[in-house]
Formats: sequence, structure tokens, C-alpha cells
Amino acid sequence: MGKTLVIVESPAKVRTLSKFLGRQYTVKASIGHVRDLPKSKLGVDVENDYAPQYINIRGKGDVIRELREAAKKADSVLLATDPDREGEAISWHLAHILKVDPASDCRIEFNEITENAVRSALKKPRPIDMGRVDAQQARRVLDRLVGYNLSPFLWRKVRRGLSAGRVQSSALKLICDRERQIQDFVDEEYWTLSATLLPGARGKKFDARLLTPGERRMSRQDVDRIVSELEGAEYVVKSVTLKEQARRPSPPFTTSTMQQEAFRKLGFSAKRTMAVAQQLYEGVELAGEGHVALITYMRTDSTRISQEAQAAAREFVKGRYGENHIPARARVYRSKKGAQDAHEAVRPTQIDRSPESLSGSIGRDQLRLYKLIWSRFMASQMADALFDATTVDINADSAQAKHVFRAAGQVMKFEGFTVLYTEGRDDEKNEREQALPPLEAGKELTLVELCPEEHHTQPPPRFTEATLVRELEKHGIGRPSTYAPIIETIRKRDYAALEQRRFKPTDVGFAVCDLLSEHFPNVVNLKFTATMEEELDGIEEQRSDWVQITDKFYKPFSEKLREADALAERVVIADEPTDEDCPQCKMAKLVIKTGRFGKFIACPRYPECTYRRSIVRKVDATCPECGGDMVQRRSKKGRVFYGCARYPECEFVSWNPPSGVACPKCASFTTSRQLRAGVKYKCANPKCGHEWTAEHEDRGARRSEASKVAK
Repeated sequence: MGKTLVIVESPAKVRTLSKFLGRQYTVKASIGHVRDLPKSKLGVDVENDYAPQYINIRGKGDVIRELREAAKKADSVLLATDPDREGEAISWHLAHILKVDPASDCRIEFNEITENAVRSALKKPRPIDMGRVDAQQARRVLDRLVGYNLSPFLWRKVRRGLSAGRVQSSALKLICDRERQIQDFVDEEYWTLSATLLPGARGKKFDARLLTPGERRMSRQDVDRIVSELEGAEYVVKSVTLKEQARRPSPPFTTSTMQQEAFRKLGFSAKRTMAVAQQLYEGVELAGEGHVALITYMRTDSTRISQEAQAAAREFVKGRYGENHIPARARVYRSKKGAQDAHEAVRPTQIDRSPESLSGSIGRDQLRLYKLIWSRFMASQMADALFDATTVDINADSAQAKHVFRAAGQVMKFEGFTVLYTEGRDDEKNEREQALPPLEAGKELTLVELCPEEHHTQPPPRFTEATLVRELEKHGIGRPSTYAPIIETIRKRDYAALEQRRFKPTDVGFAVCDLLSEHFPNVVNLKFTATMEEELDGIEEQRSDWVQITDKFYKPFSEKLREADALAERVVIADEPTDEDCPQCKMAKLVIKTGRFGKFIACPRYPECTYRRSIVRKVDATCPECGGDMVQRRSKKGRVFYGCARYPECEFVSWNPPSGVACPKCASFTTSRQLRAGVKYKCANPKCGHEWTAEHEDRGARRSEASKVAK
């Protein structure tokens, strides 16, 4: 039997595949793309059917030479790049370089790098899928046409060094639109009224909330009137409704949901999540086993899983938790509308390889993400969690009026999948579950206190990475492989800064978004961008021609570009004045300018005076290591952090802002984080690290004060 050359994308895969392929196979890595459009020019012949002018990527000469030599020695070549559009395009470029006929059976793909999956793929080689190649080529050409035309336009109209991307611009518009909603928001005060009641001398107290017609919001005057009307009221249970409620587990991860959950539970950025997932997919070194791949392909929008994996998960759950923890029928999840569904969901390759068995064998980030993927997948095949839900309506009758209060309680009766995993949340609602005491219709209750509570409507929150990914997916913008690069580009270009892990657009981001919205509405239009994604899907399925799709976009775009160049005025991002005199020339007040890497302080007389310095904003805290002042800084990626003003002599930093509350143990400053249960405080002093949660601190204070007023 002749020698076969198998080409994968990464050296890690070479080690994993070489472990179980015999001597008749030689495995080599392309290390990603080998050909691309040139960086020095447009590289697309718009006069000749948008023909891309590919060149070998600079720095890949040694790799290409090695692959060519290996191909000459082999009797056949199999291209085993990633199982998606990008991987298909890399295989097509490799076929061109190695003079392999793309119509021959030269392409294999596998969703997981296990011996069974790879050997199965070797038995089913196929031609290169030109639908996928054309779809990737169309995306690359469209992005190049937009980027290489819009970026110089932004240089001329805003500032040099800016860039605009076809999908990135739509994501930026989401961030800017949300910020304007926040700026325009006017909060409204409203009140609720709760009653703390006692069912008997030895009964357990519980809370019930006043029901209002149509759930109408009440004013302070409404609450005062009702409190007055309830003077001397009798409280009697009107009805008790008991109901069993079931909570189903979430489906196994797609790329999007994995990025969202890794952000919520692990604090990982989308980029970090994908980097760690790539390592788990390509394989890690395990003692006694060599290089082992731990998860299936991580770029997918499908929740489908194989029947073998499904059966193995059910068997594992049955053995560990008991038969009552698996549903009677295996769970089958439907992918969202428009999903490619070419690959399975993200799952472990070996179901019985628990996270505990890997502890100490792989990196910390790898273990944390693997545990998240493993737990989510196993839970997806487990039984529902069951709850006993009780709803109690209570009549409050007085001589002046009749009102109804409602109490709701929930008690878990069967843990089901929650014994292993529960999905995180993006909101910060403080929801309290209470177990209600035994109650029955007609039972009289004793009022302990009436508790008026003040509330204010809240503006929509800024996007976190998790909620931005969710919004991109909701609107059909981008695909699993593009979410992380979109977010990274917005941060890198200083279009939005992260403040407390949420995106806030910068002045430059607003300027770019407004300019593009005015002159290139299709580029930032969410529906148009989503339609383009559907067009690319049509190309992959060979329902559409990529040249026609490109032409349909580019001709109107190029016309808009000519109009915008003539009509658009230069955008001036105004300097912010300060009261500080320039220490160098002493002839002007310093101003805050916006540069390529964010804001800085400089003399407005540049170039006559070259004084400039970075912005340092002092915060109300002292460094727990040296006692110096703490200042707010910004990282190269635009993320806000807090550090000692004496840097580099003192290198103390904190990603979280000071809370204004001193640590009760060491008096250092603390950081705070909102949780469902309340506010979690953590001492910033690494030698102390004390943590505590102030449960519903603000809410309790408001209730107590309002209660005094009511009495």
C-alpha cells in the first residue's frame, strides 16, 4: 500500500492524528491559510468578475516548500482541514499549490479528532465542496471591497488608522444605538406594597404583594391611600393553588451559547473561549495517553448530537445518578431556524472522561471550559427538575375598601439535571424564592407590617460580550466563526471601551457609526447584513452565484462611496477643555484629545508645543500594597482597570472598580459585583481576600424606611 499524505491545519492535530494512524500515513500541518489576498492593494479585479488575486502568504514559504516535498513523496494527498467554509477554502488553496485536482476524492473531514471518527473519514474521501469555497470567497471579497474602500474614506473624513468592516459596522451600530437609548432614558418612580403576614402564633412569616388592576404601576400617593384604607383590615386566605412545575435542561452548546456561558460563569472573553476550545478540540497531552482531543468541533450553530453520544450520556447519568435522573425518551434538540446543522453541538469526545479525571492533567483554563462543556452536555440528557409551586391569594378587607394580596412560593421536589448544571443569566434581577407555610382557604392571617417600596424604571443595560453575541445571533449577523473577531476588532479600534465588562462606545465609535449610518445605510443596517449572510448560505448550497451576489452589493456601494466622498464633511472630534496650564509652553490650557489608542492630554498648540501625557483618573481608594493613590487606567485593548499611581514601582492592579466600602478585616478597599442574592464584596488586598455578600442591602433599607413612613 502506498504512502498517503494527510494535511491538517495545526501542529497539535498532527500529534493527535499521528498517534493512531499507521506508518502508511504522513501527517503535516499547513498552519492555517497558505494563500490570501495581498495586503498592499485591493487584490480584487472588479472589472473581471471580481476575480481575487491570491498570493502565497508572506512567511509561509518554508511550510509550502515542506508540503510540496511531502506531496512528491506520497502516492496520494488527503486534505483534512477544519470542517467548515474556512477549512474548505484552505483545502482548495492547498490543492492549487500542490497541484491536486479539487474534483478528485482528496478531501476528508471529521467533527471530532478520535480514532473512530478519523478512520471513518478516511473511508469516505470526497471532492472539494466548491459551494463552501465560493461562499468563503464571496465573504472574503465582500469584506475586502468594503474594508479597502471604507477605511480610506474614514481616514479622510475622521482620522487616519480607522477601519470599517461589513459585519463589524453593524455590531458597532448595535452598541451605539443602545448607548443612545440609555442617554435618552428618563427614569420613572413607582411603588409597590407588600404585606408581611403570620398564619398563627407559631407559624412562619411570609410576604405577599398587593395586586393592582392590569398590574398598573402605583405612585407614592396611591400607596399612601391604600395603606390608609387598610387600617384595621382583616387578612383571610381567599384561595390556594398548588401546581407542579418542570424545568427542562438547556440544549448542548453551540459556539454562541458556549461563548455566552463562558463569559457569565468563567469571565472568559469570546476570543479567550475560542482559543481554549481550539486547544481542547485539537488535543492536549495526557499522561499515559499522549495527545488526546477532548471536544468536538467548536464552530457550530447546531444542537444536534449523534445517537452514540446520546446513548453514552444516558448510560453515564444512569450509573452516576440513578435511573430516575434520565428521561423516559432520549432528548432531541432542534437547531434554530437557519442553522447550518453540518456539525454536532459542542460536546466531549469521550463521555465517561469526567472533568475530575482531568484535574491536574491539563491547564486551568482548559479544565474550567471542559467542565462547562461536559456538564452542559450531560445535563442536556438528564431529567427535568420538578418544583411544587404554590400561589396564595389573600383578601384584605376593611371598612373602607377591599384589596387582594398574592404570595408565591416554590420548593424543589426533584433536582433532576440541576444536580449537575444550571444555566447562567445575563440579567441582575434579585429574585427571592420563599417556601410558604401550610395554608388553606378561609384561614385568618395576622398582619406583621405593611412594606411600601420605592422603585425606579431602569434603562436598557449596555452590552456585555455575552449579550452582544446573543444579539448578533438573534439578528443573524455573522456566523459562529466570526463572533469573536467582530468583538475583538471593535475593541482594538477603540470604537468601544469596556467599563465594568460592558461596552460603552467612544467618541470615535459614535463618529464612525453616525458617518456610516448617514452615507452607507446598508453597511450598518441589521436586516441588510443578515440578508447578506443568507445570500452566503445560498452560495454554499449552490443556489446562488457568488459573482452575481457580489455584483449586486458592490455596484450600489461604489456609487454611494462616490457620493459620500463629495458630500460628507470632515468629522471633528472636539477636544475637551481643562483648567490646567501647559507646563511646557505655559501659553495655553491643556485639552483632552482622542487619539488612535484612546484619550490623552496635550497642548492645543501642537506642533509648536509637543507636550502630551496619558490620562490618569484618581479614584477614591488607596493601594492595599503600598498605600499610594489608586488611578483608573485603560489597557491597550480598551479595557478599563485600576492600578497604583506609583507604577512601575508598585504593580498592583484590579480589574474591578472600588466599591466605596472598606474591608471589615483589613480596612483595604473592596470591589463589588451585583448578584441575584445581593451585592458581593471582595477585599482587593491579595493578603486578605475577604469576601461577603450584602443580601438585598439597598432593598431592605428602602423597605424599612418606607415602612416607618406608612406606620
